[in-house]
Amino acid sequence: MNQVKYKRIILKVSGEALAGTNGTGINPEVIRHLASEIKKVHDMGVEIGIVCGGGNMWRGETGANLGMERAQADYMGMLATIMNGLALQDGLENLGVPTRVQTSIEMRQIAEPYIRRKAIRHLEKGRVVIFGGGTGNPYFSTDTTAALRAAEIDADVILMAKNGVDGVYSADPKLDPSAKKYDELTQLDLISKNLKVMDSTASSLSMDNDIPLIVFNVNKPGNIQKVVEGENIGTVIRGDK
Repeated sequence: MNQVKYKRIILKVSGEALAGTNGTGINPEVIRHLASEIKKVHDMGVEIGIVCGGGNMWRGETGANLGMERAQADYMGMLATIMNGLALQDGLENLGVPTRVQTSIEMRQIAEPYIRRKAIRHLEKGRVVIFGGGTGNPYFSTDTTAALRAAEIDADVILMAKNGVDGVYSADPKLDPSAKKYDELTQLDLISKNLKVMDSTASSLSMDNDIPLIVFNVNKPGNIQKVVEGENIGTVIRGDK
């Protein structure tokens, strides 16, 4: 454990990252790659909690824009995050990594209900804990879930695993060649500069609990391990109050 900078982490994986080049759905090759990358960090003794997004299958905002009641649409999105979590659990356990899925919406036949103290005990025993179902409430994003779970389990950092994006830029680098990459920011910077890294609720929660955030490209092999070891890749967002 001497070689790692962060001993307990929350890894936030977007639904889009699990879709890979397919754009939608779950890409088995991506699951296998991500599981192998997580295993490397797990083998180092790092305690890992994971929050999955659901945008590869459904977004609450999309349903609301189509005329669906927002709360109903958000609950559908929560179910999508659980499906992603189960797929990732399968990928990890195929590599021999002990894993538990906990959901904020009870479905006892397939996963444990989220219980904070039980989640911490799993982490202490070396099990990867995947948090599905968002916060369990509509109108809250999985970014907010990541910030909330990080605070609850006393995580050292939130790792924002992005699909092909190596950090935070002043503008979309694909559209603006002059976009500047930031090496370091604060949560207040995200809000004041209107940088779309995470929603304002998640930023405020991270800031209030002084939880740092690191945005990095998850597609490059070894990047999760590099971040955990403290290597300066991606963008570090300090959780200064």
